[in-house]
Amino acid sequence: MSFHECGGNVGDDVCIPLPHWVAEIGRSNPNIFFIDREGRRNTECLSWGIDKERVLRGRTAVEVYFDFMRSFRVEFDDFFEDGIISMVEVGLGPCGELRYPSCPVKHGWRYPGIGEFQCYDQNMLKSLRKAAEMRGHNFWARGPDNAGSYNSRPHETGFFCDGGDYDGYYGRFFLNWYSQVLVNHGDLVLSLAKLAFEGTCIAIKLPGIHWLYKTSSHAAELTAGFYNPCNRDGYVAIAEMLHKHGASLNFACAELHTLEQREDLQEALADPQGLAWQVLNAAWDACIAVASENAFHCHDRVGYNKLLDIVKPVNDPDGRHFSSFTYLRLTPLLMERQNFTEFERFIKRMHGEAVLDLHV
Repeated sequence: MSFHECGGNVGDDVCIPLPHWVAEIGRSNPNIFFIDREGRRNTECLSWGIDKERVLRGRTAVEVYFDFMRSFRVEFDDFFEDGIISMVEVGLGPCGELRYPSCPVKHGWRYPGIGEFQCYDQNMLKSLRKAAEMRGHNFWARGPDNAGSYNSRPHETGFFCDGGDYDGYYGRFFLNWYSQVLVNHGDLVLSLAKLAFEGTCIAIKLPGIHWLYKTSSHAAELTAGFYNPCNRDGYVAIAEMLHKHGASLNFACAELHTLEQREDLQEALADPQGLAWQVLNAAWDACIAVASENAFHCHDRVGYNKLLDIVKPVNDPDGRHFSSFTYLRLTPLLMERQNFTEFERFIKRMHGEAVLDLHV
């Protein structure tokens, strides 16, 4: 279920905007979209500030999502009843992922920048104001003023540097609110998805924000909504929310830890393997199923074997493995004879068939 714009991000070669009628509303009411500190709005998806606001021709954002999901379920009833559709992945943000649109290429972000907080539309600020009042600190009803810009590095900012404001009283308050809004959005949409798709597995997609993981603040994760600095586990609350709804986790960073030696990962202070294990352990500890997909093109046996090692580990003492795997992408290159032969072999091994390694 895609409730986001396709196009404008890394690797996108297709552009499918939000529905025309939504864009029309946005022209007169820009606060239906996320807005950054400089006032730039992001039209990739609707702000979670309108999840409960009737600004979409009399409906709230979550009512629009629910109406779409219910309509889809009715229209394709035969496919559900016959088991052809066995799982529905519910979009919860940009690129269909549960996160804030903190790293928009269209606003100049480039890897491995820290990104920016996206909480400056009127409805998000209203929520922040309410949270600050409840804490008895009205002057906390603001976003950080020293968090740098999209392409800053943590040490260049007062907020994200070692010992920075992110770990002070205000910083902890703000990050707790910001990340809780993310969890609340997922909770609300999934509760309606369960109603719409009763009896069918539902899943969500979580991104792997692996850069700057080796810093104290984990700044890129913080701006994306994951309150995961080095002294706190920011993925437990998400895993518990998914467990509540019986939803699966599709983690989109699964094979990145095979690229540990890539130079750009080292320069970005990245730790894909550390992130992957943290997220997967949070999921498995919460007893939720984990699915995955490949982030990069893969056509050779070495790459396929690495995927198999991750998705179906042979020596895991706890017998933990992924419940399903989505192969991306079906390109003309894949259909070339040798590549397709390797793909066929990969599929057989995924399904547990013994395949002889005659050559590598």
